Amino acid sequence: MKALSSWIKTWYLSELWAGLALTLRYFFKPKITVYYPEEKTPKSPRFRGLHAQRRYPNGEERCIACKLCEAICPALAITIDSEMREDGTRRTTRYDIDLFKCIYCGFCEEVCPVDAIVETRISEFHFEKRGEQIMTKEKLLAVGDKYEAQIAADRAADAPYR
Repeated sequence: MKALSSWIKTWYLSELWAGLALTLRYFFKPKITVYYPEEKTPKSPRFRGLHAQRRYPNGEERCIACKLCEAICPALAITIDSEMREDGTRRTTRYDIDLFKCIYCGFCEEVCPVDAIVETRISEFHFEKRGEQIMTKEKLLAVGDKYEAQIAADRAADAPYR
């Protein structure tokens, strides 16, 4: 009986007719088109885009050089060097992220105990010269300083779900 049912479906092209019916149903509905450069779709507060490093309100960088983000990165895109300061705290001397290697998984953001490294909603970035894809500590802090209000708002909106 199963073979007969399969044979009938094959010869009457039932899957084809079902697909055409679906196409015809959507053919007369209004189209949703986003004209990208002029119009932008809203992004979730959890969107993972360009990386940034945050500072404390007193201006000191948050990163304590625990190297958890370097250890958890599946693409090995993060490189950290650190040294001890006079007051006994450890801070980074080098914090590099290779954006060509990065897979934007968000593990570095999740594992950070002090919320130092975050991924922003910035998705429109490009590189024109070789080596610009390496986000150094200075570049990361500059992005963090520029977009701190947006980063803080996104973290506050996402806080109930963490």
